[in-house]
Order: sequence, then C-alpha cells, then structure tokens
Amino acid sequence: MFKTILVPTDGSPRSEKAVNAAVRFAKEINGKIIGVSIAEPHPSPLLSDSEFFGTTHSVDKNPHDLALEHVQKVADAAAAEGVPCETVFVHSHNPHEEILKTAGKYNCDLIFMAPYGKKGWTGLFLDSETQQVLLHATIPVLVFH
Repeated sequence: MFKTILVPTDGSPRSEKAVNAAVRFAKEINGKIIGVSIAEPHPSPLLSDSEFFGTTHSVDKNPHDLALEHVQKVADAAAAEGVPCETVFVHSHNPHEEILKTAGKYNCDLIFMAPYGKKGWTGLFLDSETQQVLLHATIPVLVFH
C-alpha cells in the first residue's frame, strides 16, 4: 500500500524517534524514505538564539547547516537498515508548506512525522506545523508520538 514515505525532521529527540520508526516501517514494507528538513530563517538575528522564543539550536550553527545535519541522520538511519533513501532540505518560513510540496514532488503516499512545530512562546501564538500538515495533506499522515 505505501511505498514512498516522506519523513520530515527538525532534529528534535521526538523527530529522531519518528525517523527510526519510519525507517523500520519502510524496511518492513520494502518502501523508500524521502527525508526532508526545512531551514527556517530567524525573524531577527538578534533573537535567533533566544530562550524566550524557544529556539533550540546552537549559536555557532546556522539553519542551513542544521537542516543538512538533520537529513543526514535520516540517510544514516536508512542506510543502516538497507532502506533506499533520498534527502531534501529547503529554506522556508512555512515548513508545513514545504513538507506538502515535497510529498507531491516525490509522489509520496504517506507522511510519517513526529509532532513538529513551534516551541516556547511562539507555540502559544502559531499553529503547529503538524496541525497544518494534517489539515492540508491529501495523503495519509501518521503522527508518531
């Protein structure tokens, strides 16, 4: 039923658990993984590492480098299990839109993701990315807790 599984990752521990579960699932069904990470530019360089705004990256890494690291972890997990994998990273202020675009571009038939969204104070005011994916996806979405 499922052959091409999109696995978005933000590098969080929850996301890493979902990546590992998605790889195991893909192996069971002889599927393929498409790993995606979105480099989100910060609204202000002055606030880019603020605990108040819930950012969790280190000061010495920019969003581009972090996105590359995140998708590399997907590729490594897939390679360890012998699961075919492609990785993608994009720059965007709207991760849910990029997740959905990537799913369409790669003809994915399942999105397998952890709860993925805004953290800290920004999470109080903005919809989570997972909720937006669930609202707008035209393919099944499995949210791994």
